[in-house]
Amino acid sequence: MPFRRSSLNHRHRDGHVLVWNQRNLHESLEQQPQRFFATRYFVTFMLFLGMANAYVMRTNMSVAIVAMVNHTAIKSGEAEEYDDECGDRDIPIDDSQDGEFVWSSALQGYILSSFFYGYVITQIPFGILAKKYGSMRFLGYGMLINSVFAFLVPVAARGGGVWGLSAVRFIQGLGEGPIVPCTHAMLAKWIPPNERSRMGAAVYAGAQFGTIISMPLSGLLAEYGFDGGWPSIFYVFGLVGTVWSIAFLIFVHEDPSAHPTIDEREKKYINDSLWGSDVVKSPPIPFKAIIKSLPFYAILFAHMGHNYGYETLMTELPTYMKQVLRYSLKSNGLLSALPYLAMWLFSMFISVVADWMISSKRFSHTATRKLINSIGQYGPGIALIAASYTGCDRALTLAILTIGVGLNGGIYSGFKINHLDLTPRFAGFLMSITNCSANLAGLLAPIAAGHLISDPSKPMMGQWQIVFFIAAFVYIICGTFYNIFGSGERQFWDNPEDDEQKPALQATITTSPPRLSNGSTAPAAISSS
Repeated sequence: MPFRRSSLNHRHRDGHVLVWNQRNLHESLEQQPQRFFATRYFVTFMLFLGMANAYVMRTNMSVAIVAMVNHTAIKSGEAEEYDDECGDRDIPIDDSQDGEFVWSSALQGYILSSFFYGYVITQIPFGILAKKYGSMRFLGYGMLINSVFAFLVPVAARGGGVWGLSAVRFIQGLGEGPIVPCTHAMLAKWIPPNERSRMGAAVYAGAQFGTIISMPLSGLLAEYGFDGGWPSIFYVFGLVGTVWSIAFLIFVHEDPSAHPTIDEREKKYINDSLWGSDVVKSPPIPFKAIIKSLPFYAILFAHMGHNYGYETLMTELPTYMKQVLRYSLKSNGLLSALPYLAMWLFSMFISVVADWMISSKRFSHTATRKLINSIGQYGPGIALIAASYTGCDRALTLAILTIGVGLNGGIYSGFKINHLDLTPRFAGFLMSITNCSANLAGLLAPIAAGHLISDPSKPMMGQWQIVFFIAAFVYIICGTFYNIFGSGERQFWDNPEDDEQKPALQATITTSPPRLSNGSTAPAAISSS
């Protein structure tokens, strides 16, 4: 096998230790340059802001549409079901202001989903293109398209109705498609292995940060903003996203080798720890090897299971609290943001623990990823099961929701960053596949829940219990599959030694060798190809 031959005979190349040789990895990592604010930290910060902007654009419509719709006009034609098993609770009062559009719940569903159709279909194409042409520009220009079209949302809604608005949101989704795979590819090029957990968690925690910012601020803009309130949501966040996109395209570069002002010691440290030398190569994507890779499928199923469970946890449990417990989280902005805040804080804490586990040499990459990921997937699974038995206890249900979503933050230092362990050079492509599949799986969660709770002849609390048990089952099964087949080791098909198709010691002769002072010819310069 190529991997065995390389690992036995080519442990060193040009004096550098290859990252896939995990046992000696710490030798090169101990030589990292000591700087308070290194360039890679700035890149991480910009990627964090980009992820936050992406989730703001993704979630702000769900808040805005409440203010856009004339609820009084459609209320007579729609009846909302409430369960009577918690009859001592007051039915929540809908105090939302009526908007200018008469859109049924079905039409609102089309509008809200239009963004995700554009988002999903561009994942894999952009993953392939980013591998060939680089990630930075796709990420920057994609977010710029997303942000610019945000300005057109009010115009499209007022001039084109449901379908005009859906078309603009679809284009916004297309623009956001490169965000996750290209962010992953950028992390693979900028972040050394012993910093992946905390840097990766810091970047992807931007999702929770963006949600925490978006929900209350969008509500304030909808009520007190200009141009009728709700349009200001898209004007303000569109401006913020545009500014970030321009700054990202100006100040961030594809990789350390392309950065004009990076400290040479930091550049050498990053490239040596990632590629085994200061020269970065970009071979073709090994499709056949990836298709046969069980560690890849471990990440794929973990990602799909997470998205299904997460969508159930975050979208369906609040609905349960409204229909069964007769209590809506929307009535309190702090409570609605609390689970996201818990997930953000826990993801930061556990990422530091994960990097310590690796750097201390007490745990391998594989053991660390599996242990932390187990917290991130078994924890929410158990929380869903517990939530199905809380009955009419509001406080206990909210506490379980917060703990379950908080523990979910472990996935960022688990499977979510694991692509970079398996294959730093193809991590963006792998993420495009798993993220696309996971988003499709996530779309199934509300569909399944809707069918299960639609039968009025059965007790609603019992039907919701089935919803929670299915999500918990998916969480636990996919997490277990990851624990069996997952790996934290760099795969043989991403071994830099195998890039060279010709003999490693083949030499090339430089032209016009210089003459020495005595008139003789200097020896030809030799370089390994």
